[in-house]
Amino acid sequence: MGVLWRLEPATAAKHRLYQRYLDAWWPILLQTSQRTGFSRPRVTLLDAFAGPGRYEGGEPGSPVFILDRLLHHTAVERMNLSPHRVHLIFIEKDRIRHEHLLTELTGRFGKLADLPVRVEVRRGEAGRDSLPVLTELGAWGHPILGIFDSWGSVNVPLEVMHRIAHNRSSEVITTFGPNWFSRREELNGDILDEVFGGREHWAPAAEEARPDERWRAWLGTYRSALRRAGFGYQLQFRLVPRTGQPLYLVFGTGSDAGLKAMKEAMWKVDDRDGESFQDPRTRGAQPVGQLDFFQSVDACDPELLELVTQRLTLGKATVETVGQWLLTETARWLPTHALKAVRQMRQDGSVVVQSPGKLTSKSWISPPAAA
Repeated sequence: MGVLWRLEPATAAKHRLYQRYLDAWWPILLQTSQRTGFSRPRVTLLDAFAGPGRYEGGEPGSPVFILDRLLHHTAVERMNLSPHRVHLIFIEKDRIRHEHLLTELTGRFGKLADLPVRVEVRRGEAGRDSLPVLTELGAWGHPILGIFDSWGSVNVPLEVMHRIAHNRSSEVITTFGPNWFSRREELNGDILDEVFGGREHWAPAAEEARPDERWRAWLGTYRSALRRAGFGYQLQFRLVPRTGQPLYLVFGTGSDAGLKAMKEAMWKVDDRDGESFQDPRTRGAQPVGQLDFFQSVDACDPELLELVTQRLTLGKATVETVGQWLLTETARWLPTHALKAVRQMRQDGSVVVQSPGKLTSKSWISPPAAA
């Protein structure tokens, strides 16, 4: 791969997801609020696989659009930006790409030292250098968002995730490239031990013989690793573009606000390129396309119906409980979708409402066989 490369459709969709999420994340953390528990927090964003800052077609790379959207955020006047409070760290391993990134940033924003936030562009390796740089800049004890967005091998030790997970109000996003799951014979076992926390955790995924199931096995294994690292919530999803290869992402957070912000960001990402976010749990359902989060839906997405069915195999539950499960355990669905799904499933005869009266969030439901 050269210094610059083509922007893939899935990457473009992922970037729109990041943009939407960060548009919500910055105000949550930087505007003084009881919700964060910080009076004047220091906030650090770490982009550990920063790249050269631009694509072949001239599209901005993540460091450029991250900084640009922060400086031009609609709430920027209320964020009290300062180099002491806001740190952006961009790490790039390749020397030429590192130099290109510096050129892109200074060409777009001028002298980095004169910006109202601190921008550090480091040449280094994500797995080795992330923790030392975070320590050097005094990030611990304050919110951190770590973006580990590698197109190639996922090689960041679980120790890094563990340290961030146990840091207050902190989150991580990890991306698996489209070919990662089919190249398992090339993967270094010692590195995988560090990434997943031991061979016993990743060996079952490596033994998965069915090609169509490998990505599910590895993605679920990594989600479990983030859970062991200490993240209370872990979302896993497959981003499927209309053309090109899919991407696979896992998001870890301990925050209810962060969880909801990520999901709402998914629903706000437009689908002009035909992309969709799919939940690894579903094997038969084909999503009908990205839905508008604010729009009422007459016919529910088959993926949603399949997931609610899966939840009910665990036993009867209230609609509210199903909604909470959708929020914390599925890729993109929100509590508000539970009532819509149950209403359709009752009409289809695939669920029984056990509570009398009008269907509400407090109604108890179960599969027909359990009624």
